[in-house]
Amino acid sequence: MQILSVSDMSNIKEIKNRIDSVHEMQKITNAMYLIASAKLQHAKKNLNHTRPYFNSLQSEIKRVFRIEEEIENKYFYPVTGDHDFEGTYGYLVITADKGLAGAYNQNVIKKALSLMKEHNPSKLFVVGEYGRRYFESHHIPIEQSFLYTAQNPSLHRARKIKNILLDQYNKGELKKIFIIYTDFENGFKSKVKDVRLLPFHRADFLTHENEKSVDEPFEFLNSLDTVLDHIVPSYVTGFIYSALVDSFCSEQSARMNAMNAANENTKELLESLDKQYNHGRQNIITQEITEISAASRCKREGDEQI
Repeated sequence: MQILSVSDMSNIKEIKNRIDSVHEMQKITNAMYLIASAKLQHAKKNLNHTRPYFNSLQSEIKRVFRIEEEIENKYFYPVTGDHDFEGTYGYLVITADKGLAGAYNQNVIKKALSLMKEHNPSKLFVVGEYGRRYFESHHIPIEQSFLYTAQNPSLHRARKIKNILLDQYNKGELKKIFIIYTDFENGFKSKVKDVRLLPFHRADFLTHENEKSVDEPFEFLNSLDTVLDHIVPSYVTGFIYSALVDSFCSEQSARMNAMNAANENTKELLESLDKQYNHGRQNIITQEITEISAASRCKREGDEQI
């Protein structure tokens, strides 16, 4: 008679434990998917509430360009001359605070490293714990005074970031400022973008053919330069805030995709484990039936001999 091995029973128990573990993992990935979805909708709602104000600021700057052919201001490229300035460039890099979001963080970091290789010296400003850990582990210096979480982007935080960047720009410590972030394009896909935040180029505020022309000249108090000195910082705040929210939305979208892929993988894994478990149980049941039949046959043969 064949004896049921202990290893067969332990294998069944091990498969059952793995199935239970995968179910627990599936609960976690489902929860993370739902949390990311809720955060995404909340961030998009906040952005939609504030976007009209900053769009209006952009429109006012465009109107200024329509009445002033040549503008000389510290926040804009000079009308003539080389735009490849000597000096330090600043790079604002927006990452997430944690991983589990596919290639979201790595794509941003890769783009930032590529830009920084093109110009030296440079200063690095990082939003997000993931990016800070990466650059610190690779011994790439970061402005230590600039420590902000990527979670819950707000106008208050955008203003603080703007103040730090503009302070160094106005002092001449930064000649150009670039922002590297992930744009949440049309709410369907994300793309890493690098944008020159300062100085602006006239082309950044081109007017369209269907926009009204300015027939009557504006009167600027105290001066055009003073007006721009007040408008541009607010516009920069809006751009940074928009980039923070876009990046946050892209992060949540990437995490949703990653968790959805994980859920699909766990389903396939569960199907495979269920087959193994059922196959193992069938083998054990078949073996037990065989043993019972063999024992019954031996008993009958023994009774006949008596």
